[in-house]
Amino acid sequence: MVVTALLLPLLALPGLLPVATAEEAAADDPRIWMEEVLGDRPLGWVREQNEVTMGAYARTPAFEAMQARMLAALDSTERIPWVTEMNGVLYNFWQDAEHPQGVWRRTSWDEYRKPSPQWEVVLDLDALSQTEGERWVWHGARCLPPEAKRCLLELSPGGQDASVIREFDTTTRSFVPDGFTLPVAKSDVDWISIDQISVATDFGPGSLTDSGYPRIAKAWKRGTPLSAAEELYAGEAKDIWVGAFHDDTPGYERDFVYRALTFYTNELYERTPKGLVKVEKPDDCEASFFGPYVLFNPRSDWEVGGQKVPAGALVAADHKAWKKGKRQVQVLFSPTDRTSLSGFTTTKNTVVLEILDNVRSKVEVLRPGKKGWTRAAIPGLPELGQISVSAVDERVSDDLWVTLTDYLTPSSLAVSRAGAAPEPLKASPAFFQADGLTVTQHMATSADGTAVPYFQVGPAKIPEGGLPTLLYGYGGFEVSLLPVYSATAGIGWIEPGGVYVVANIRGGGEFGPRWHQAALRENRSKAYEDFAAVGDDLVKQGVTTRPQLGIMGGSNGGLLMGNMYTMYPERWGAIVCQVPLLDMKRYTGLLAGASWAGEYGDPKKPEDWAFLQRYSPYHNVDPAKSYPPILFTTSTRDDRVHPGHARKMAALLGELSKDVAYYENIEGGHGGAANNAQQAFMRTLGYQFLWERLRPPAAPAPAPAP
Repeated sequence: MVVTALLLPLLALPGLLPVATAEEAAADDPRIWMEEVLGDRPLGWVREQNEVTMGAYARTPAFEAMQARMLAALDSTERIPWVTEMNGVLYNFWQDAEHPQGVWRRTSWDEYRKPSPQWEVVLDLDALSQTEGERWVWHGARCLPPEAKRCLLELSPGGQDASVIREFDTTTRSFVPDGFTLPVAKSDVDWISIDQISVATDFGPGSLTDSGYPRIAKAWKRGTPLSAAEELYAGEAKDIWVGAFHDDTPGYERDFVYRALTFYTNELYERTPKGLVKVEKPDDCEASFFGPYVLFNPRSDWEVGGQKVPAGALVAADHKAWKKGKRQVQVLFSPTDRTSLSGFTTTKNTVVLEILDNVRSKVEVLRPGKKGWTRAAIPGLPELGQISVSAVDERVSDDLWVTLTDYLTPSSLAVSRAGAAPEPLKASPAFFQADGLTVTQHMATSADGTAVPYFQVGPAKIPEGGLPTLLYGYGGFEVSLLPVYSATAGIGWIEPGGVYVVANIRGGGEFGPRWHQAALRENRSKAYEDFAAVGDDLVKQGVTTRPQLGIMGGSNGGLLMGNMYTMYPERWGAIVCQVPLLDMKRYTGLLAGASWAGEYGDPKKPEDWAFLQRYSPYHNVDPAKSYPPILFTTSTRDDRVHPGHARKMAALLGELSKDVAYYENIEGGHGGAANNAQQAFMRTLGYQFLWERLRPPAAPAPAPAP
């Protein structure tokens, strides 16, 4: 069983964590009042901007037609109902036109194989929302194995990251009276037993880190107040977060405490009768557990037991021997210049690797034995496209869910029984016309000579003069952008005749930790140079022209868009900047921002601000420069990246009479939307803005008559 903690839990915070006194901040930033998330003055400004943007782009027949098609695709009953197996039963969370908030439901394997399975509704969020007067958004369920009769549900008010925790009984399909419950917070919980859970949450003053995440993890027994819970570990305020989790692998049950020192470094402790025992490893190495083995995935080169383990490798060691100081490891994966480990999963008896080879997916199944580890491929998998695998139920079988997708092929779901050829189960229909379109991979050369791959989706033959082109990027936090079928991108951009491009720039994880680390902190400009190079290559190859080249990105990709706007304004025809990070001077004091200092740097340190200010878009707008049209979108409910970033940047550009549009969704959290209708609107808005603002180059004037 893989037990790791690569994703941070999130804690409820006020709208603003000040980094200076109100007077100092206001003097330094005249728009700081816009950081008051729910203040009357900023929300009044938001409503005014929303109305202007609606009038300019959303109240047209073309907008309404595109929005309707997107919503029909998002609500389609022919979509794949993605499932999780628990105790032999398949559970699915589903949203459509009849269930905008969604239903949690279940069915049997025999039913699931049918074209139209019969489902039993376990929880109806629309009915619950109506009864309780709160628009609940589903954030998942953590159920106690093996029976999965009791679950800890995470329900978010309005779509923010913060959720309530409520214990639920799947046999009675009702909440448990006097069960485990927590108020709205970005809590982290896990089952230890039917009568005990681990919990990291907001326990009151002093219980959060400077990043706003839990600083304390506790064990909470049923029937006792939370205040009586046993403290397992308390980190320091400067840490990112502290949490606890349980490994329920039969025969290897154990409990751990996880301390995130930074976004990329951590300490791991095993709970034993003698107290906490530290799992010895480098701080920038993730550890997880598979039966008797501990698996290590280091982010930097590591010399251990006389072996040199490269960054991005995966190695295994005997857990008992490791605790006794025996440092012998077996290498399960070692990266090359163009291959990386994009992820791995474990089943009852195997470790399954997802490998990227020049950003193309491969899968290997590894099985331990007396003579070492053997490896095999799963037969019948395609050579192109993205392949994702996950365990059906790692506690009891070696079965795998297999998902296949690419930019033009609708996603499909299959099950591989113990490594055999996959059995097809479900396939999504095509939601846009793809006839005559191709997917190709290309390389651009960045400023320092680095080859940067990108995928291009469009006609096999580009007409003279090029086509409107949308270039998408992210470039941060070791996140890889892989081929995936997107109904909304197809409907909004590809089918209408645009070329769709995805850039695999540095800062991402396409080539492992080194690709990410090449654009950290003071080297952030490498990601921006890479993205600009891809844009240049598209123009050079005749795919498009600068007036027809639009770009889009969100979150860290929104920071990318902000810097494309300020650093390379002449290269783009229009920009869509979504839920962005833009003020790099104040970001560590806004919501979860402090947790990203390992990625960007700490603006409170003069030596860090010296380079941070170079890529803080909010501080690099030149009133004298010409800039392309830009649309900012965000969400009032985003409690991860503060909406103040987008608000302040849009207000600044408006004051300078730049071509700027703004729209803020009142719900939706960091994803920008809380249901399918909101998703359809927000995505249509971005595409329609680009279609309105991107124009082919003007035809040359005819020669004067003699």
